[in-house]
Formats: sequence, C-alpha cells, structure tokens
Amino acid sequence: MLSALVMAPVVLAAVWAGGWYFRALIAAGAVAAAVEWVNLVPCARKTPALALSVAGVLLAFVVQIAVGPLAAVIVAAAFAVAVALVGGGADRGLLGIGVLYVAAGILGLVWLRDLPSGGLPLFLFTMLAVWATDIGAYAAGRTIGGPKLAPRISPKKTWAGLIGGMISSALVGWGVAVVFGAQRPVLAFGVGGLLAVVAQAGDLFESAVKRRFNVKDSGHLIPGHGGILDRIDGLLVAAPVLALFHATLGTALSWW
Repeated sequence: MLSALVMAPVVLAAVWAGGWYFRALIAAGAVAAAVEWVNLVPCARKTPALALSVAGVLLAFVVQIAVGPLAAVIVAAAFAVAVALVGGGADRGLLGIGVLYVAAGILGLVWLRDLPSGGLPLFLFTMLAVWATDIGAYAAGRTIGGPKLAPRISPKKTWAGLIGGMISSALVGWGVAVVFGAQRPVLAFGVGGLLAVVAQAGDLFESAVKRRFNVKDSGHLIPGHGGILDRIDGLLVAAPVLALFHATLGTALSWW
C-alpha cells in the first residue's frame, strides 16, 4: 500500500501533464521492463542481450515519436531478432520476444496519449480499466472462488475472478467515458469488459514465463509488488490492442 501511495500520484501527474514528463516516465518504465525480461529469461550472453534489449525499446520509442508506429514496430522486430541471435541459449526466441512485448506496450501507450483529440481520456480509460480488472478479479476470486481459470499457469486465478474483472473494467470504462463526454458510453462499457480479457491474457502470459523458469516475481523494483513487469503486464498487452481498435473499428463506430 505504501508503494502504491508513493507511485500512483507520480504516475497520474505525469500522465495528466503529458508531453516530455509523460515520455520520460514511459522511457524509464521501458528500460526497467526490458532489463527485467533479460534477467528473467536465461541466455548464454546476458550483457550484450541486455544492452541490445534496452537499445531496442528506446530506439523504437524514439522512432514512434519521430516517424510513427509502423516504423517503430519494424525497429523493435529487428532488435528482437538481434537479441535472440546474440543472447543465445535454449530460450533465445523467448528472449527476443521480450523486446517486442515491451516495445509494443509502450508504443500503444504513447500513441494513445499523444492523440490530438481525446488522448488523455483514452489513456486514462486504458490504465484505469486495467487497474479495475486487477482489483475486480482479486475481489471476486477471493470472495467467490470456484473453478480455476488456468491452474497450470496461475493457480490462484479463477473464472469468477475473470468475470469480476470484466464487470469492474466495464463499469470504470463507462464512468471514464461519461466523465469525458464520449459519444457512446455504452460502447465504452463493452470495450472495457473486453479489455479486461486482454489484460488478463497479458497477465497469464507473464505468469507462464515466470512459471517456466520457476520465478515468483520479475524483479524487486517495487517493494511489496515485485518488478515493473509484475505491475504492467496486462497494460503492455491492453494498450496496443486498444490503440489498434481505436484506429480502425473504433473510428468507424465513433465510440469516443
């Protein structure tokens, strides 16, 4: 709770301010996440893999700002291949995927916040919906229990927790849409519910990687919480998915 009380105001202030304050926060988080991933996945040559991973996510971040998301994804993919080849080891492919995993997440977050119209509310929609998913899933899972969602990957997650997370995310998404005057808050309710499923998939992905290497936390950066990846695993997947939705189907539906 103390960690959350210290970090939440800093994060929300940077998000609200936008610009280079926000970008500095994202860059710092990207570096921390890339380092944790390389430390999580065993490799033959850690130092060059670490250097290339950090360089890859930062360069993709810069290219996103200067050129655009497509060029940034190409850069991230190229570095993912380089990290896999240079890092080596039996899990070299998974090692390289970390660059794309982190880069895609930060690119989605930056793209949403930098939108000239609705950037702040859309970013808050994403972030708060993912937070609500975690809280709702925890509350429903502990209260109701029942069948496990993916017992081999994450023994504590339940179907009741997933449904609770979806309801919480949908309600929070609807609330953000109403507060910021979205065109169709009802659609935001549905998008929020679906985003909870995406966030849970991101959570399960990181859990599967940690279980593969018998690791409890991705790091020890945040006291009481573990690593940065433990906190943003759902957000790293939810952000690019929502960005793609908003740029394609969401625009056609005029949902925001």
